[in-house]
Amino acid sequence: MILITNDDGIYAPGLAAVRDELRGEEATVVAPDMEQSGAAHSITVHLPLRVRKINIKGEFLGYAVSGSPADCVKVAICELLGERPAAVLSGINYGANLGVSVLYSGTVAGALEGAMFGVPSIAFSLEYSENPLFSQAARFVRTIYHHFSEHPLPPGTLLNVNIPAIPADQIQGMKATRMSRGVYNERFEKRYDPRGGAYYWVCGDIDQSDAAEGTDIHAIANGFISITPIHYDMSDYRLLEALGGAGSPILELGP
Repeated sequence: MILITNDDGIYAPGLAAVRDELRGEEATVVAPDMEQSGAAHSITVHLPLRVRKINIKGEFLGYAVSGSPADCVKVAICELLGERPAAVLSGINYGANLGVSVLYSGTVAGALEGAMFGVPSIAFSLEYSENPLFSQAARFVRTIYHHFSEHPLPPGTLLNVNIPAIPADQIQGMKATRMSRGVYNERFEKRYDPRGGAYYWVCGDIDQSDAAEGTDIHAIANGFISITPIHYDMSDYRLLEALGGAGSPILELGP
């Protein structure tokens, strides 16, 4: 069984495209009941999770959860599915998740949660455009999913896949990439409500100074599908080695 989730919500067209493309497979949708973009890897701890079965025109669509993508994967695996899924597919997100966006992305977090359960997991995002080609992107989802079903990922590793917003005949291929290290150029637009109170819209974008060949940003800019392996172990092993290795004493306690 495949578990499908996302962060754009259970009614999002990107999720619908994946569900339709995988209609011949055994798959279950467990997704947020409302948009959770930017939710990152948050989980709900102070409120109960509400789960509803969603039907459209008499057809079971999936389970809507009153929580984040990570919540969806947790409750699906622990309570709803009745069996461990063979894979977690998260997306298709409306908008690319490149560079440090993976740290903010609910789409990536859904796949990351699957990897933490030991389930092969892939996050899919489509570069933003006014006329998103979700059905076309979903065909790449199927191709990539089946390839990595036959070539399993290492334990704890997930894939972050970004698809350029161009017609299929213009896509140059697929590339293994690393995550760009460019951080956000933080910017806020200040506005005022009718009572004179200030509020702010975040409108920053990613600094693309690290867009060298081999990065996810470079691949997308040049018409390639970007496939970036990610691991939830965030230890900095280079610094750890410089400090003498794991378990090495560093500082002595004072008197």
